[in-house]
Amino acid sequence: MTEGVLGTFDSLNPLIVQGLAVQPVRGYVIESLMARGYDEPFTLYGLLARDVETDDARTFVTFGLDPAAHFSDGAPVTAEDVVFSWQLLRDHGRPNHRTYYAKVEKAEILDPRTVRFDFPDANDRELPLILGLMPVLPKHAIDPATFENTTLVKPIGSGPYIVAEVDVGKRVTFKRDPNYWGRDLPVNRGLWNFDELRFDFYRDENAYFEAFKAGLYDVRSESDPARWETGYDFPAVRDGRVIRETFSNGLPKFSSDYVFNTRRPVFADIRVRQAIAMLFDFQWINRDFFFNLYRRSASFFDDSDLSAYGRPADARERALLAPYPDAVRADVLDGTWSPPFADGSGRDRAMLRQALTLLNAAGYELKGTVLRNRATGRPLSFEIMVTHRDDERLALAFSSSLARAGIAAQVRLVDAVQYQQRLGTFDFDMIEFRWEESLSPGNEQSIYWGAAAADQQGSRNYIGVRSAAVDAMIAALLRARERPDFVAAVRALDRILISGAYVVPLFYLPEQWAARRAAISHPARTSLFGFLPDTWWRVPGAPQ
Repeated sequence: MTEGVLGTFDSLNPLIVQGLAVQPVRGYVIESLMARGYDEPFTLYGLLARDVETDDARTFVTFGLDPAAHFSDGAPVTAEDVVFSWQLLRDHGRPNHRTYYAKVEKAEILDPRTVRFDFPDANDRELPLILGLMPVLPKHAIDPATFENTTLVKPIGSGPYIVAEVDVGKRVTFKRDPNYWGRDLPVNRGLWNFDELRFDFYRDENAYFEAFKAGLYDVRSESDPARWETGYDFPAVRDGRVIRETFSNGLPKFSSDYVFNTRRPVFADIRVRQAIAMLFDFQWINRDFFFNLYRRSASFFDDSDLSAYGRPADARERALLAPYPDAVRADVLDGTWSPPFADGSGRDRAMLRQALTLLNAAGYELKGTVLRNRATGRPLSFEIMVTHRDDERLALAFSSSLARAGIAAQVRLVDAVQYQQRLGTFDFDMIEFRWEESLSPGNEQSIYWGAAAADQQGSRNYIGVRSAAVDAMIAALLRARERPDFVAAVRALDRILISGAYVVPLFYLPEQWAARRAAISHPARTSLFGFLPDTWWRVPGAPQ
């Protein structure tokens, strides 16, 4: 199967901050101790680990490795490799790994295939599962001194595939490892059905789509409503060689937002952020750009029972929020808040007046057609950084709306490498981004919103949130033992983030859209996580 990827790459190591990595290396080549069950919010099953032990308080976890487990070069996977991986990623890995694995106080090799991690003071009931998902790397094949450097050396892993060919920035080919140790494990039943997987990279969105129309790759996930509505009337669709499908999933929807970098002085005042959010006319954009196929984002856990939107806070939430009386707006607390609702004209004068009133209170006033700070005389201006033409089109429309309030928003299109570099160092004013959430949010929330991550380059706290209330809600969801307490903590976190006006809420798709060659088939039932190409296959005898 050939898949298309929009972007480029300069590294085969997806576990470090540096470079643009080929992400499928993680999973196809590098395995974890345990594997997810994709029909459950967060349940793990043994993969490299054949057995697991923990206590009721979850202060330790012990993993016993499968004796059959080995790397692609034939070397056995040992407890020494597990401890090496933990130390390496704790000290040299991505910020999320450094944060998670630093909670372990002691790692002990009990025998060549058994390892125990102790964390008596972590107060984190998710940590045994987080360690279960830890990538396991071969100690004999990795130099810790150079691990953080980008590399195109083909990695050695224990997974079902090996990296066979690399055309830098253009193509990576994975081939099935004929000696894969885990082929017959129950957790792998139905997975890894292709002898060869090829990932072709495209720099330009139009070229990316035209390549699919021309039959150059097999599966395409679509996120552009305009293209989904009008772009798929080509011969291969009409004669049945390409099939369009809609899939549902039970996860919080992946909502896009314009993200304020609050490290920038221009966005320090919440009234400025609230005013700018008012000037995004979703109703006009959705109708004129996207055929009314998007839904408005209003939560960081949209379309799930974890969302606080439209729900009054219950007693559990109020108890969690009581020590932080100023953290949540009254209308967010009682469930009556909604994102700004414009008249759909693209020129809503009432909304403009409300925004200018807020900006005036924040110290700005219109002088001619330019909004200036009364104290300094400086214009209110900032940059929206994008990396795709479709994103540029939307940002330019938003910039035009902002100009009506005298705000100068410059749109800057940069290539993927520069975009990633600036993202990792928080060198931007505003970006469009989406945080992918699950039905079991946990330790990753500290990387998204935690104060410690605000100055940690490579983290996903792009906003620069520094909030004791946010940190307290993350701690509460990590220590929760029962589902009602967990949901209360997540909703309380959602309310704090909404109240902070840290983003301009944009939109999300209520379903997943995909197009595939008719020769590629998939299971009849869709998982809780949506469609999974790892479970797809090529129909025997079908034309290539």
